[in-house]
Amino acid sequence: MNKPRRDKDPFDLVIFDCDGVLVDSEVISCAAHAETLTRHGYPITSDQVLERFLGVSDREARQTIETELGRQLPDDFESQMKQATLQRYAADLKTIPHISEAIAAIGLPKCVASSGTPEKIRHGLGCAGLYDLLAPHIFSASQVNRGKPAPDLFLFAAGQMLAAPARCLVIEDSLAGIAAAVAAGMPVLGFYGGSHCRPGHGDRLRAAGAAAIFGDMRQLPDLIAQIGRNPGFVAGFSAL
Repeated sequence: MNKPRRDKDPFDLVIFDCDGVLVDSEVISCAAHAETLTRHGYPITSDQVLERFLGVSDREARQTIETELGRQLPDDFESQMKQATLQRYAADLKTIPHISEAIAAIGLPKCVASSGTPEKIRHGLGCAGLYDLLAPHIFSASQVNRGKPAPDLFLFAAGQMLAAPARCLVIEDSLAGIAAAVAAGMPVLGFYGGSHCRPGHGDRLRAAGAAAIFGDMRQLPDLIAQIGRNPGFVAGFSAL
């Protein structure tokens, strides 16, 4: 449940990405995407999906793939991919370890801003037991013209939550998400604790613009508290 802002709070809003930050879903999603794309004449592995499309909205990924194929994918492609993903969710989806405790310990307004479709986000959070902790403040790339790495989704979420961009803190695990937060003028923390994260992923997030990186959700409340005690902790965002 979101709590009212206090003057000493370092932020007015914490924006969580979903896949790879709240739910440990990226490996599952990449496998479903690879399987479906390969079946439609675009051979690709799960690792290649992860490398090329992590954090990118389904719409932007489809446009890229269709350009490379030189033809359109079937009209029901999204539906096929969604079904493949949701079937795997039911069997294999888990939360990011300690995320429920971290959410409970952060006494600031919170929301979710994800590249996934509303149905996928709701289903994933529901399977993981997180939906009721964050609803109804859940926003999808389908609600904006451009998905990540464009800033549109984060700016939309901030607007809906009545928070100034510079007073928002984003929690992201993808390079596209880091780029979107930076473009939105929002400080961002890079999380590299998901099962999809390869060695050095945290360093790549930092190089892309993350103000700090962390690999365990138990660290997040303390990181936010550190920023509150020392606003200069978030280098490059002097508005804090």
